Amino acid sequence: MIRYENIEVTFGDFVAIPQLNLEVREGEFFTLLGPSGCGKTTALRTLAGFIEPAEGEIYVDGRAVTRLPSDKRRVGMVFQNYALFPSMNVWENIAFGLKVRKENKADRERLVRDIARRVDLSDDQLEKNLAELSGGQQQRVAIARALVLQPKILLLDEPLSNLDAKLRHQLRGQLKELQSEFGITTLYVTHDQDEALTMSDRIAVFNKGRVEQVGTPQEIYDASATEFVCTFIGDASRLTPEFVARLGDDGTRLDPRLASYLRLEKVGLLPGGERSEEPAGADPGLPSGRTAAVAGVVVATSYHGLHTTCTVESHGAKVKVLFKEDGRTGPAVGERVTLAVDPAHILQYEADGGRAARDRTAVTAGA
Repeated sequence: MIRYENIEVTFGDFVAIPQLNLEVREGEFFTLLGPSGCGKTTALRTLAGFIEPAEGEIYVDGRAVTRLPSDKRRVGMVFQNYALFPSMNVWENIAFGLKVRKENKADRERLVRDIARRVDLSDDQLEKNLAELSGGQQQRVAIARALVLQPKILLLDEPLSNLDAKLRHQLRGQLKELQSEFGITTLYVTHDQDEALTMSDRIAVFNKGRVEQVGTPQEIYDASATEFVCTFIGDASRLTPEFVARLGDDGTRLDPRLASYLRLEKVGLLPGGERSEEPAGADPGLPSGRTAAVAGVVVATSYHGLHTTCTVESHGAKVKVLFKEDGRTGPAVGERVTLAVDPAHILQYEADGGRAARDRTAVTAGA
């Protein structure tokens, strides 16, 4: 559906995107994720036609659109600040593109009211000024204005970033439902990892203009291809060589010299000191497979309502653990506990930041 082929974007002597090769499938909700200044919005605006690349081609349905003006690409865009016209009411804002396209009045009326209904804007709201609407309602107006033109592609540039946390969470689901209902290919730009993981079919993680990894949310999270992706997505504890070596005592091929990480929900927590055998009576949420028991001391706790994050110091590492609040009392600061870790869940990276390949077969001591 969409293909970036060897795209390079420069601003003077600065190379914002050195070389971008990326494909988006038809009907996908595809997210460009990364920190501020990483090139994700530049990539989006290049597809929209607002930026002309120095090199490369962009294809839509096999057709090169790199030199086409933006209004010929059948792309709808929703900006971070919505870019609505404050002097126009809601109806006029939604109808603006149709008027520019010289649709007749009857068709404009029909199309505006149809799209307004589908994004949950009432007839009364269509007559209101923008200042009378909440942030969430203004966002719906911006989406309606883009969708009323029936674009082949919808581009969303951090459309939820100006909203409060509760409204952001609510509108994530509504955006995804709208995208599914219309079946429209959607590119979504955000720096919010939670948004990307919960909304996307696939994600491209950007870093300094380059794509570090493309994959499903589960692939990006559980099998992070680079150290940057691992540390940018979600929450992962950096392990010390001593901690990794302790796991290796159980006959697992782990290299203590490599950068090693463990995600907080991949480790179990049991009361008491270290046990030589595999922990018994473990929580249902404990890692599956072969687990190693490692002693530690709780040094901090953070309560989040449904769960508590415990920080456990063990062999020089500060390992974060997710403790579910299901009626049990969580460990207190200073309490000795046992960490139950499946070594297969350790993510290890080479000096260049790439994922380390390893043979996870157990070996006998001294092998």
